[in-house]
Amino acid sequence: MEDKNKNGLLKKRSVLGRGLSALLSDSDTVNTIHNVHTETTIVGINEILIADIEVNPYQPRTTFEREALEELAASIKVHGIIQPITVRRLDATTYQLISGERRLQASKLVGLTTIPAYLRTANDQQLLEMALIENIQREELDAMEIATSYQRLLSECNIDQEEVGERVGKKRSTVTNYLRLLKLPPDIQAALRAKKLTMGHARALINIEDIAMQLAIFNKVLEEEWSVRKVEEYVRGLATTPKELPKTVAKTALPIEIQRLQTKLTSHFGTRITIKKDGNKGEIKIPFVSDEDFNRILDLLNL
Repeated sequence: MEDKNKNGLLKKRSVLGRGLSALLSDSDTVNTIHNVHTETTIVGINEILIADIEVNPYQPRTTFEREALEELAASIKVHGIIQPITVRRLDATTYQLISGERRLQASKLVGLTTIPAYLRTANDQQLLEMALIENIQREELDAMEIATSYQRLLSECNIDQEEVGERVGKKRSTVTNYLRLLKLPPDIQAALRAKKLTMGHARALINIEDIAMQLAIFNKVLEEEWSVRKVEEYVRGLATTPKELPKTVAKTALPIEIQRLQTKLTSHFGTRITIKKDGNKGEIKIPFVSDEDFNRILDLLNL
């Protein structure tokens, strides 16, 4: 007897290859997906209530540009949802988003009450991996969001850099270059997030071992709008003609060990951590941009 889902669609099973196509299949049939670590099942398109969908706690993107969301909302108002979102079922009436948060948020702006969705079975690790890979491939993430996503794939999905590259279709050297950004001071990471600094600038600055000098040059790059080539030439020149560090920067810079700790905390929490120290006293600030981001940080703190 032919098996049907609740929408009356015939179920078919097929084996897909490894990679993004397997993780993010757009098929409207049931597919069993195999890869090295996991097996997931995707069910045909369902029309579900937006109010029943919880956001993805593993979403690597923490902010969405309002203007871009409004443009997407305008498109949805005219054409509808062209590409369904993907969710997993938490219980009889609740779903959790796997991918498609921009489409979900834009649909809310339009005032839609339901949205087409692929329903997939997935555990927490599979959810994390799919969310990270989907965002890396399909969203215009800033360099730091990509770097943090790569780091989370390494640490939370227990795969190495070679496998990360295979999953996202990038060379291992590309993955390594992004991961190196996590060693930069928080001020430089923040500039990358705000897209005030390019990946090319950051790659040149990484080669400066002295953090105070790194920050001094970074400030010059912003103030004088240095090109990537000029930064590269200046950094190469440091090896043969050491430059004197501006006194104003030298006085205000945190001790190197505190800067390194600040950088590690920023990488760990995926948000810019600020440390202020005055003698034996001080404070550590952990900012968040939404309730979901706040809960993500609490999970990292095991609270």
